[in-house]
Amino acid sequence: MAVESASRAGAPQGAEPPGPGPAGGDDSPGLRRGSLGVADIAFFVISAAAPLTVMAGVAPLALGAGGIGAPVGYLLAGITLALFAVGFTAMTRHVRSSGGFYAFITLGLGRPAGFGAATVALLAYNGMQIGVYGLLATGTQDALDALWGVHVPWPAIALAGVFVIWFLGYRSIEFGAKVLGVLLVAETGILVLLAGGVLLDGGAEGPALDSFAPGNVLVPGTGAVLAFAFAAFTGFESTAIYRREARDPHRTIPRATYIAVGFLGLFYAFSVWVIIQAYGGSHIAQAVATDPAGLFFTATTRYVGDWAADLMHVFIVTSIIASQLAFHNAINRYGYSLAKEGVLPKAFGAVHPKHRSPYLAGIAQSILALACVTAFALADADPYRQLLLWMNTPGSLGLVALQALTAVAVLRYFRRIPHEEGRWRTLITPLAAAVLMTGAIWLIISKIDLMTGASSTTNAVLVSMVPVAFVIGLLVSLRMRRSRPEVYTHFAQEADEPGEAAD
Repeated sequence: MAVESASRAGAPQGAEPPGPGPAGGDDSPGLRRGSLGVADIAFFVISAAAPLTVMAGVAPLALGAGGIGAPVGYLLAGITLALFAVGFTAMTRHVRSSGGFYAFITLGLGRPAGFGAATVALLAYNGMQIGVYGLLATGTQDALDALWGVHVPWPAIALAGVFVIWFLGYRSIEFGAKVLGVLLVAETGILVLLAGGVLLDGGAEGPALDSFAPGNVLVPGTGAVLAFAFAAFTGFESTAIYRREARDPHRTIPRATYIAVGFLGLFYAFSVWVIIQAYGGSHIAQAVATDPAGLFFTATTRYVGDWAADLMHVFIVTSIIASQLAFHNAINRYGYSLAKEGVLPKAFGAVHPKHRSPYLAGIAQSILALACVTAFALADADPYRQLLLWMNTPGSLGLVALQALTAVAVLRYFRRIPHEEGRWRTLITPLAAAVLMTGAIWLIISKIDLMTGASSTTNAVLVSMVPVAFVIGLLVSLRMRRSRPEVYTHFAQEADEPGEAAD
């Protein structure tokens, strides 16, 4: 294949091929180059994970499954993803396309697999982003009820959220980075405040490290904890999607990736350990069983004050908004890249002349979100148990599957080209990541009933959506190869934007 031949010859990856590419002749303005630094990209990635929402909404489930050893589950997930990041960031220096996962998988495993990965990525990111409108609705309802005793129907909140996210994504990427930076500081700040209150007070039984004892870690529920933990890191790999807008992407993207993985792993583990100290190791199980939804709020009220618990209600809502904005921007850039390569309609590659955002891709994503939310509302579905969980399950499973495929792609890519990256970055860590990520997929599928609370039939449908999406991508690649060979040949070799010099 052309990609393989170019790689073996040592040609620059992603350089524009000879002859007119699918995006040739496009005089529209491109994305704003060099506008995002390390901190900006890290904000996008960490915000997508929604740390406060994960802790207050999901960590109690992990504690209920794994007991006081749950913090180690988050550390193990973080270590696994750090190993994945080693090979992933090594390959970013060889990938010019901003197509994210599908570009890596195309270069490593071939174009058909790349098309399949692109389809899975669109399913996964849209599933994560749209499903969270259900969480936005329930989180806002809880905040309004707790603070003012007001009840608003969930569809009204979710639909309003679609328009808010559209507007924020429509603006410039720098504007979005500033918004996410403020919201991220707020949501992590309230958890740091809780930690300070617990540690200064000494907790319920005094600080203890029994969470890290092997006997408390190697328990039957550890698999469920790991399943929840891997899902909590969702979106960290989207650093590569912002390649075109990053300052010095060869340095910015790896640094932002390591910062995001390191911060999330340590912050999650520390926050779960703190909440155990707040109730005491001997009483945390009872607290989780009694009131899992109020676990963090009750602790915040006790160790900091009612005002902090009220702020936590507000910051959970802003945390959800930050997560949705981060995923919305990631989806838009996937759509933009695929449009520039000729796979999606050319209009999705249009960039706003002032804000330099892929605004038509953003409009299309928002219309899809609007349609999905409306459909769930008309079906009188539950916003949490159905809109959130049914949409997020194939989303999180799809992203973990893409990570596993990418780890394999890194292995194969560096076996085929001459390089000076070293065995650690190109063989040892990618191999370990591929094995561990495959294990993570098995864990998520085996514990899917704990994550969805749905019937076995519903779970089977949700899980099957990922391989079905991949097969659809494969079929699209075969059709492209026959009917539009120029698009197929240039896939994942995204042409330079107007005025963009090669790195």
